Amino acid sequence: MDAPDEFLRGPDPAALLTLDGAIRSLNAAMAAALGRPVEQCLGRDFGDQCLGRDFGDLWPASERMSAESLVAHAARTKTVAMRVLDFPGRGGAPVACLIEARQVKDPASDEQLIWVHALDARNDLASLLIPFRMATSAANLGLWMYSPCEHQMEWLGGAPALAALFPGPTTSLSRVISAVHPDDREALRQLLRSAATQQSAWVRLRYLPQHEGWHQLAAQTRRIQLGYGGPERIFGVVRDDTKKEKRNEKAQAALAAERLRAKETAAFSSALITAATEQELQQVVLTRLAATFGASGALLALVAEGRLRVSTDAGISMWEVDVLHGMSLDDPSPVPESIRTGRPQFIRDREDYIRRWPRGAEFPLIGRLGSDYATSITPLSEAGNQPLGGWVVTYGSGYRPSLEERTLMGTLADLAGQALRRIRLQQARVELATALQQTMLPTLPEHLAGLEVAARYRPSLDGLDIGGDWYDAFAMPDGTVAMEIGDAQGHDVDAAAVMGQVRASIRAIAAHEPDPATVLTRTNELLVTMEAARFASCTMLHIDPGDGQVTGASAGHVPVLYAREDGSHSIRELPGGPVLGVVPGTEYREETFTLDEGSALVMVTDGVVEGPGLTLEAGLERAGTLAGAALHDGLNAEETADRILDAAVAVDHLDDVAVLVIRRA
Repeated sequence: MDAPDEFLRGPDPAALLTLDGAIRSLNAAMAAALGRPVEQCLGRDFGDQCLGRDFGDLWPASERMSAESLVAHAARTKTVAMRVLDFPGRGGAPVACLIEARQVKDPASDEQLIWVHALDARNDLASLLIPFRMATSAANLGLWMYSPCEHQMEWLGGAPALAALFPGPTTSLSRVISAVHPDDREALRQLLRSAATQQSAWVRLRYLPQHEGWHQLAAQTRRIQLGYGGPERIFGVVRDDTKKEKRNEKAQAALAAERLRAKETAAFSSALITAATEQELQQVVLTRLAATFGASGALLALVAEGRLRVSTDAGISMWEVDVLHGMSLDDPSPVPESIRTGRPQFIRDREDYIRRWPRGAEFPLIGRLGSDYATSITPLSEAGNQPLGGWVVTYGSGYRPSLEERTLMGTLADLAGQALRRIRLQQARVELATALQQTMLPTLPEHLAGLEVAARYRPSLDGLDIGGDWYDAFAMPDGTVAMEIGDAQGHDVDAAAVMGQVRASIRAIAAHEPDPATVLTRTNELLVTMEAARFASCTMLHIDPGDGQVTGASAGHVPVLYAREDGSHSIRELPGGPVLGVVPGTEYREETFTLDEGSALVMVTDGVVEGPGLTLEAGLERAGTLAGAALHDGLNAEETADRILDAAVAVDHLDDVAVLVIRRA
């Protein structure tokens, strides 16, 4: 039969298969990518029928099992499955492509077919590298990518101890060569010049990182094309054969892991923000989720007409996908319950599952859950909102995610939920970014003993009507309350993205560091390492509600205002350092003072106290006078914040404005 044109018309490789994997039809791009003439793929005649060859037989032996597994997933589960596969290429480098398999119906015959096609990953080439990174990490190796035209080497991940040897995520070739022993430099150059499409032999190199002795490394290379019609890059695998243990290896490994996690999280967040269609959102989640959180598989379940529509990265067993696909949102089992209630769930093992969902004992498949098998379920929308869906992440080999990792996963799920909601409403990109920014601005804690807290935010009247101002407030383990306010450079989508990354980083670091100055120091290190295109200012306070003791530090932000019940006010300029993300190695300072009962601290962004006709000094004086008068008039924190914001909006309001008021009751 002739294949429907709409499935094969595009320029990228595509094919239609029967449910058992035989090729029914394919386009010239797919045949060329497989390195065979179209006739070789289609030409077996049996009487009146013309049946194509088995799709898996056309792939190299190293990729055959993965290709067959992808097709089997789509045939047996009726769900969308994605996987990165290497086409053999024709006389050149193998081509790494993100392949999607899904069931479609032939409009001419009503026959169910499998549509296999390469997705356009030109805007997200990093997703094609994830399988390579996961493989090298599992083998305790390191992975880097070399771009000959730019003479740049980019570290892609793997063993943290290896990452710690190199100066940064992206490094010039000349800098790497300068650290190689003079007798081994030509061997490294030759390894890069002669990179073949097959893995090269291991080449031994003596390497001298900063502040350490010589390391004995072994490296091999391979040339790969990223995406159909995409650029060629040289990939290198590196192994550390050094026998001597380094006393500071643990600290370096932790720093390297933190750098990589920050980079992956930032890339994940940015990809969610820029996803413009539901398919792009699926692609972002299914290619990144498991890799970002060290999981064995990931699944995305979206709600459609009260039932779950499931897609998977093919890392989760088929029986799990079969059970969930088409399940009612009212079903009393973990995934629908989490999506329906907006509450994340973490299941440690089989016993934990049966204890919390006794009905699960009726299903034989639950017996497949072992003592080393855990599942994390995260909804894409909060309780009280319309259920959108959720994602499921599975962990094997005894791995257990930390509370910090699960919290971060919840933040990313919130971003995914906002993106999905805006995609379904078919709103413009600016509206999506505005809703995203509002999600990033947190809901303040309802009850903080001894303190009244209120916050206000208003976007700029210029540009895209979005910006980078933020605030946050949360309780610390020692009973103090952390308060922060900041401003990321710009009034556009990138500013909102940077704001979200900075705020998430500060909250994650604050969970482990008790001092505001240390939190700002470590946040600055992360932003400098990530080579962020924007900088951010920030003020952070820790307040003890019992005795009113305040410890504060500032990263290039405007001063804090201290207002009293007698109507007076003062301006307190905190110690600290420059804005975040610019100067490496900055050590921020802090100071401690007391907030008297009945008094209030007012934290603002520069849009409140600066404008074309308003100097910083005059703006601070105006805001301080308003705050003092509000307390003198008996207004609470909410009314005080409104008075300050209204005055800023009424006069000279060109920048974003944010106000955070903390009053000691």
